[in-house]
Amino acid sequence: MFKRGWLKMTWRDALFCHWPVDPAVVSATLPDRLSVATHRDDAYLSVVAFVMDDIRPRGAPVGLSFPELNLRTYVEGPDGPGIYFYNLDADDRIGVAAARRLFALPYYRAAMDVSRPETTDRSASAGGPVRFTSRRTHPGVPHVRFDATYEPTGEAFAAEPGSLDAFLAENYRFYAAGNQLYCGEITHDPWRLREATVDLRANTLFEANGFDRPDGDPLARYAEPIEVGADRIRSV
Repeated sequence: MFKRGWLKMTWRDALFCHWPVDPAVVSATLPDRLSVATHRDDAYLSVVAFVMDDIRPRGAPVGLSFPELNLRTYVEGPDGPGIYFYNLDADDRIGVAAARRLFALPYYRAAMDVSRPETTDRSASAGGPVRFTSRRTHPGVPHVRFDATYEPTGEAFAAEPGSLDAFLAENYRFYAAGNQLYCGEITHDPWRLREATVDLRANTLFEANGFDRPDGDPLARYAEPIEVGADRIRSV
């Protein structure tokens, strides 16, 4: 089992959509001391939508729960490989304010809705399609709209070491840039992934972050619920 961090939570109904892109396109957007990580000469931009449940510091009696939508890429940094986030939109004013202050991450407020068929087993990895909608409401930043319906297919699997799925999913470190470069780490068991179908009706995350929309359909994955621990960030 994973070692719990200072902050603990459960992630569920996670959709990963991955697009290969030219490494030079990503490199031009990264802060100093970060470089592009590639798999077979491709960089990747990924849209990740999920619900964060019961987020709380260790020992706290009550936690927060809200959906999140982010755009990220994969980098090499001073402390090793990790994720670099372009944005993290979330439907919780308190959660956004706390994340911006405690983790130096580009969190923005958004109005979101996640719906799926009712099930008595909240840990079920299937149960029909999930619809995830988001409209950014944070002032002073580009508008973002997202509307997707996704559904897991096939059997759950763990990513093979060295595979593309492992490169994209098995990341336990992230970097953030403010007045200086920060690094944070998370802990959890290996993802249990499933292939997924996805209908993307709206997605303006790329344009909002200065990218052209990638060509082609994404590599889509659904992830089963997972418990996560997060540590405080540190400057590097």
